[in-house]
Amino acid sequence: MRFMGTFHPKLDEKGRLFLPAKFRDQLAEGVVVTQGQENCLVVWPPAVFDREADRASEKPLTSKAARGYARMFFSGGEEATPDKSGRIGIPAPLRDYAGLEKEVVVIGVRDRLEIWNPTSWAAYQADEVRRFAALDDDEDDD
Repeated sequence: MRFMGTFHPKLDEKGRLFLPAKFRDQLAEGVVVTQGQENCLVVWPPAVFDREADRASEKPLTSKAARGYARMFFSGGEEATPDKSGRIGIPAPLRDYAGLEKEVVVIGVRDRLEIWNPTSWAAYQADEVRRFAALDDDEDDD
């Protein structure tokens, strides 16, 4: 599964999101929506979510960071199955966490989608584009 691109769907009055049309077939069987870092939401295909969950469970419970990650990862999770129109419901607590209102940005990030508040995405992207442009693996070759 490969997700790429930037999309600008809207949430409807019931908090439902139209998944980008090009991904609907891949996600037709269902998704898991969780809290992501930087106050975005992550839309996982179930198999990818299960892989990430397994990776998280490999960490010992004696690790405070691992416990915290697992708590955030699972406590905000919500399973959803797209309806016939390709919409999934985004629960109010997840919309609040990500600051989502009507306008949203959905980005493809390899094996998952992320849902962003447009203002948050613009600020994040502005910072990251400078870092991306400055990347140079050849710096040590001089």
